[in-house]
Amino acid sequence: MAEIEKKLRSVLTPALFAPGRMPGHWKLRNRLLTLPAMTAIVVSLVWRQIPSLREVLRVLAAEGLLWQPVLTVSCQALSKRLARLPVALFASLFDQVVAAIQNSSSGQPAPPAPSPVLASVRERFSALWIADGSTLEALKKKLGELKQQKVVLGGKIMMVVDAWTHQPIKTFYTAQSQANDKTFGDSLLQLLPARGLLIVDLGFFSFPFLDAFTAGGKFFLTRLREKTSYQVVARLSDGPRYRDQLIRVGAGWGHVCTHPLRLVSILWNQTWYQYLTNVLDPETLSARQVGELYRRRWRIEEAFLLTKRLLGLSYLWVGGGNGVQIQIYATWIFYAVLIDVCRQVAVALGQPQDRISVEMVYRSFYHFSRASEKDPSTRLIPFLTAHAKPFSLVKAITKRQRLIQQQLEVIWMPP
Repeated sequence: MAEIEKKLRSVLTPALFAPGRMPGHWKLRNRLLTLPAMTAIVVSLVWRQIPSLREVLRVLAAEGLLWQPVLTVSCQALSKRLARLPVALFASLFDQVVAAIQNSSSGQPAPPAPSPVLASVRERFSALWIADGSTLEALKKKLGELKQQKVVLGGKIMMVVDAWTHQPIKTFYTAQSQANDKTFGDSLLQLLPARGLLIVDLGFFSFPFLDAFTAGGKFFLTRLREKTSYQVVARLSDGPRYRDQLIRVGAGWGHVCTHPLRLVSILWNQTWYQYLTNVLDPETLSARQVGELYRRRWRIEEAFLLTKRLLGLSYLWVGGGNGVQIQIYATWIFYAVLIDVCRQVAVALGQPQDRISVEMVYRSFYHFSRASEKDPSTRLIPFLTAHAKPFSLVKAITKRQRLIQQQLEVIWMPP
């Protein structure tokens, strides 16, 4: 447990809580529940899976939490603080944690590519990211005191993660639970660096949004919306089960994409799946790589599942929207640290990070804490890699996955 907390302290440094970083009108000084204290509380709630605010305050009063020494406060005081502490502080903390992890991992060995087909793809783009949104509407209904309310306060989050490591890059939030994904379109475009590639689903599909990527020297990969009209400009390659074409998308005045796009169609179990990208050169991204890369979009769904089910984001501590946002950022802060541990395990085992079970790594922290109590010299990554098999840290390849791989090989067999 001590080494896990050491990792949290390494990214949540005292410098991040310096008063000079906080606008004066927030008036956070001279309080018991300062920003460092609140961060210690909410991050501990997530990573130690403390079941309630009252319980976390008992732990705080008995032994302290992370860098926060023993402190006695009331549950009412903590609830009020969660309702009033500026969320922007935690948003800033999250961004700085992500930056700290990126800086610490730069220059270190990267895990192997998720598949031989994609081994060379990362070198051709400045970034490979996946973006998707998730609504918190269903979560709010779990709060007993809010079950009878018509207005759901949960809101919606938009998350950007690295396509290879699943490391969080950025999170956006809106209080509008039913907000369209396009609400975040401009923010995503500004975030993506030049020559970066963003993988998104149909929720972002709009001609101006797609054109903006090409105009900005950036790339996207998505699906073609059903019934969208297009004209074939050129055939790049095809086979019995796939087609690779340059197309013009849209029809009629004012309803077209200005720039040509590329359509890769793949026949899978009697159904044609169509993927759209503005990477026009097959030498940069082959038709098979387009299909393989889009399949990775589901990794962000796994991230949402893990944060909700494993890290407790499906249970909300408080009923107010401000506290909900603080919980979101606290959860993603710890998730970022957890994913970085998984990256290190993947490198040590020589496995693609897809093969590392995030859940089992998290559950192994208990065994590590017991081992470190007996031998304080025990280190986390060597311990996890030495016990990778009994702890089931590497996912087994299922029969279904083998069957899918066999079917993929058939699709891309030369005619």
